[in-house]
Amino acid sequence: MTPFHWPVRVYWEDTDAGGVVYHASYLRFMERARSEWLRSLGVDQSAFKQRTGLAFLVRAMRIDFHRAALLDDELDVTVEVKERRAASILFGQAIQRNDGTGLITAEVRVACVDVERMVPVRIPDDAIPGFTS
Repeated sequence: MTPFHWPVRVYWEDTDAGGVVYHASYLRFMERARSEWLRSLGVDQSAFKQRTGLAFLVRAMRIDFHRAALLDDELDVTVEVKERRAASILFGQAIQRNDGTGLITAEVRVACVDVERMVPVRIPDDAIPGFTS
């Protein structure tokens, strides 16, 4: 799979008092990029949840912080599927400045969960168009 790219600019709300991106902001950037990846494939997560009672929730995450982003930086957040299992997907994600400076690398495993029972379930074959197990 070719990596999906999603642009983001750093605002004051993303930083600490010194204008350095607060570590939790990177989690939001990566979450939004995964959501936009799904949207680019035609998946409306609200409609999917309403239709199936299922949602994708983060199960595990490993992050390496290489360099800091700063106020007003323009960033590129990537999403790449590394592995698909019956009930989960492992993503490789990275964040870099538009000048190519690598800031973050991460692996994020999301599980398909029955939201009423809060238990993992098999990802339906038609959940993500063109993306089957």
